[in-house]
Amino acid sequence: MSDAQGRSQASSHRSAQHEGSGIHFQQVTLIGYGAIGRTLFARMAGHPTVRITHVVLSESHVADAQAALGTAATVCTEVPPETSLLLECAGHAAIGSHVLPALERGIECAVLSIGALSEDGLPEKLAEAAQRGGTRVHLLAGAIGGIDAIASARLAGLDSVTYTGRKPPEGWRGTPAEQVADLGTITEPTVILEATAREAAHLYPKNANVAATVSLAGLGLDATRVRLIADPTVTENIHEVDVRGAFGEMRITMRGKPLPDNPKTSALTVLSALRFLHNRTSSVTI
Repeated sequence: MSDAQGRSQASSHRSAQHEGSGIHFQQVTLIGYGAIGRTLFARMAGHPTVRITHVVLSESHVADAQAALGTAATVCTEVPPETSLLLECAGHAAIGSHVLPALERGIECAVLSIGALSEDGLPEKLAEAAQRGGTRVHLLAGAIGGIDAIASARLAGLDSVTYTGRKPPEGWRGTPAEQVADLGTITEPTVILEATAREAAHLYPKNANVAATVSLAGLGLDATRVRLIADPTVTENIHEVDVRGAFGEMRITMRGKPLPDNPKTSALTVLSALRFLHNRTSSVTI
């Protein structure tokens, strides 16, 4: 038996050891306990076959989080060895500090901070780490829909993929948009960036996840075009995707509502992770 096979079987055993009364029980370690992590934990409470048993945080946040969670989960600074599934919702830095080492150890991982993959070489590092560990890494769709259709259409060949992100002017405060336009006075939709998905992710890292997800499902970071717009006529964050190829044409428009705890985060991001977790033990998945 190879080392990779051994690690993979050990990972499966870590999940199976929690079975009881014939019911498969999937344990999950969560990286991060911000707005997304807190909402995930609350929504998964009482799930019959999936439980978040550990939460990984930096040392400075452990005590407060443990006090908030009580005995519902253990808060720690490193991914525990008994982890069978790791779900990241902590931001880009967690990919290098926790996800890559976990994959090397044979732990299956799911990633929400897809924008981190705009970093040169990081997608390849994730794939290589998963291969060495004999496991898999799942890139979750997050705040955008149609990813399954884009990835399917890619198999027949794509001609173009364009992502347009539209926000109210105030939604671009604290970004390079402030050097492009006077956000306080514009009266009509104003394009603040036209670039590749990779360039957009570097300049607007906090807005990179959707563009990166679309590009990784389709033509890649360097062939996907991105337009970012400050629009005083809207009050929501709007995602628009235009895809053309051998399959035909597809246009997707999404007006996502934010998380109550964090207006900068789409509620669909949490729902995407919830769907992934529910599917882990469901008899029928879609």
